[in-house]
Amino acid sequence: MANKKPTRDLIGIIWTNFWRSFLPRKYRGDYKGDDYFGNKYYEIPANRVVGQRKERWFEPADKEAFDQELTAEWEAWLRGRREDPPSRDELIKNLQVIEMKKRNAAELDAQYAKGKDAGALPKQVEGETIGTYPKYKDYEINPGKKPTEEKK
Repeated sequence: MANKKPTRDLIGIIWTNFWRSFLPRKYRGDYKGDDYFGNKYYEIPANRVVGQRKERWFEPADKEAFDQELTAEWEAWLRGRREDPPSRDELIKNLQVIEMKKRNAAELDAQYAKGKDAGALPKQVEGETIGTYPKYKDYEINPGKKPTEEKK
């Protein structure tokens, strides 16, 4: 009788789950950090015994804003694409890269502004648009028509 298999006690399982339903639940998650928009991020760790997955969410700085802007690092953490929340140093470094790219784009716009440097941008050839395939005299543009017929 030492090899007695455990039996399923359906009433016991129902009673246990009923009793656990009265235990206090963890509604408030662990604070994980914030971003430079003022959003605060929280997580409730997974409880594999109960079969509960980890939950992640954020509280926006402006409670009325439904379309709150998120940083890419925190959004990746919320969606589960990264395991650890981003560090403060990582956020600052990426913000500096964003600002540098904005400055470089503004400098390029100023450099290639209309009238400032006439030879900087390629000129549009009449009859052709920039970005189309090159046109050669020996090749057909429209199938079945020779290049000399198309000009008529």
